[in-house]
Amino acid sequence: MPQQTATGMERPVDLAEYNWQAHSVLVVDDEEGMRNFLERTLARRCGMVQAAADAEHAAELMARLHFDLLILDIALPGKSGIEWLHELREHGYTGDVILVTAFADMETAIDALRGGASDFILKPFRVDQILNSIKRCFERARLARENFVLRRELAGLAADPIGLVGHSQAIEQLRGLVRRVGQMPSTVLLLGESGTGKEVVARALHQTSPRAQRPFVPLNCAAISSELIESELFGHVKGAFTGATETRNGLFYYAHGGTLFLDEISDLPLAMQTRLLRVLEERRLRPVGSEREVPVDVRIIAASNRDLAAEVRAGRFRQDLYYRLAVVDIRMPPLRERREDIPDLMRHFMQQLSVQLGVAPLPLSHEVVSRLAAYPWPGNVRELRNYVERSMILGSFPSEPVSGADVAPLPADELGLSLAEVERRHIERVTEACGGNKTEAARRLGVSRKTLERKFAEWSEAAVADALERRA
Repeated sequence: MPQQTATGMERPVDLAEYNWQAHSVLVVDDEEGMRNFLERTLARRCGMVQAAADAEHAAELMARLHFDLLILDIALPGKSGIEWLHELREHGYTGDVILVTAFADMETAIDALRGGASDFILKPFRVDQILNSIKRCFERARLARENFVLRRELAGLAADPIGLVGHSQAIEQLRGLVRRVGQMPSTVLLLGESGTGKEVVARALHQTSPRAQRPFVPLNCAAISSELIESELFGHVKGAFTGATETRNGLFYYAHGGTLFLDEISDLPLAMQTRLLRVLEERRLRPVGSEREVPVDVRIIAASNRDLAAEVRAGRFRQDLYYRLAVVDIRMPPLRERREDIPDLMRHFMQQLSVQLGVAPLPLSHEVVSRLAAYPWPGNVRELRNYVERSMILGSFPSEPVSGADVAPLPADELGLSLAEVERRHIERVTEACGGNKTEAARRLGVSRKTLERKFAEWSEAAVADALERRA
């Protein structure tokens, strides 16, 4: 169809090139003809278009609705467009703003750019001018999201586990689940011990989903303090709390259209569990310190190395959030249940690490594989990877997976112990061999210090309960 200005008809405009159904625009102009012209032009291209004749009416709309872009006239009755733009930025609006005016000089243009305008257009303008300006704004926002996600992925690349490797029945069943569940829009809960590769499966679910071309954003909830987790997820406006010197978008913003992976979800404070549930139910969030709600389109994949059903019974996790997350739950098999995958995993790790470390892979003998298959691997695949890396640095496979620790094997009379008791005794021996240094013990075991602390706390609570029971 032809494109037009407010006064005439010109060359055709390709509607497919300007399709922004996921975006919302607010037009602020005191000229009724210009408002109607822009509303008609954008209504069939954008998901939502609203209009206002002055800054006061526009502020009322923004208090109720989220807008990705403002098209703002400078010469407004009462408060000018540039004055209002400065106020918007001060109060934390991070969307793009295109300023339009019929009268402009260099000083006005400089003031507009200093105020945070994304573009500056003189009236009268052609349809292709305003559409191309809008297109550039939306493209910049998309690139900013992708750049943020890529930087996070690169920063965590060295610590990421390496893929679904192996041929055991457990891993084949897991692959089948990933292929089936990945296509669904439902939330997924990954359960399993630390180091079993929950983030790997989360990425696989994302890559097999219709959202594969959009961002995958991971967050370890246990690694963020309870005071900052809300801001990290939802973002905040300038001045929302002490130290908030500028407005910042949250991870929900950067994951828009894609997948947000919440690892160690059991460590989320109860107050944040309530806010997360509300976001999942309403698909809207409110940045810290803001009165404006923002729509979100994000698939949630959560993970925990604790029994969340038990956490619910203990009152440490909200039951309604648990049911909301566990639409589909997938149990991650520990390495001791897929011992036949150890050779495949070791070769995979050596292939990757040989490039990173600049050393050749080590020969993998039957004797080494047999010895490692008999080890319980409390740190699972992460511990195995650490062992492989250490071995490649040293030039041979140590006789004990726990390097440098004088840890004696289980005596013959302990072979009848349960797996949980074997794990406990092994962890205690490693910690003792490290002189009580839990940070070093956690590193050698391939788990986080927080996981180690939690295990010792659970054993301590169990010991107190047993003592009280015997006394009663």
